[in-house]
Amino acid sequence: MDIFSQAHLLTAILSYVGGSIPFGLLLTKLTGTGNLREIGSGNIGATNVLRTGRKGLAAATLLLDAAKGAAAVLIAREISIEAALIAGLFAVLGHNFPAWLKFKGGKGVATTLGVLLAISWQVGLLTIATWLLTAAIFRFSSLAALVALLASPVYAYLLTVEKVLITITLLTLLGIARHHENIRRLITGKESKIRLVNKDTV
Repeated sequence: MDIFSQAHLLTAILSYVGGSIPFGLLLTKLTGTGNLREIGSGNIGATNVLRTGRKGLAAATLLLDAAKGAAAVLIAREISIEAALIAGLFAVLGHNFPAWLKFKGGKGVATTLGVLLAISWQVGLLTIATWLLTAAIFRFSSLAALVALLASPVYAYLLTVEKVLITITLLTLLGIARHHENIRRLITGKESKIRLVNKDTV
């Protein structure tokens, strides 16, 4: 294994470890809010933190989950764009499948948005705008996430190069797969709309 491939392997490992930090779980425990695994969906993301009624903690979780994805990309960019793309992918994998939580993590939307912003701020901002617009119109957080994820490869196709498009497409497919339960509830009309304390996904 040459130095180049060793650098990429190390990037993948460190990005996975950083991405697997469960900020939502840590913040709720540190503030005495309770065990997030026993609240709502048991998810470690910001939406489930919101179910505790602590909007500030939910916002902090959202920002920190996005930041860990962005940080992985920005640090790895010092090596190469390929390393940055690997870092983004593995940061999301770490959030979704953290080893120390028995591979039961979040759905990766916030971390993916952080990755997109760091890879291409134009794609990231357009994806966030798509989420906000869809959420405002339909009031389903999961639907907004799915539409935004599906739109991100289109933005990448128009604004970036092929290797970036491939990575963003992989992140989109991963995000959609993680939302399979939400998709089923949307189809059956059982998905909850956005409320102060909602039952959706981040």
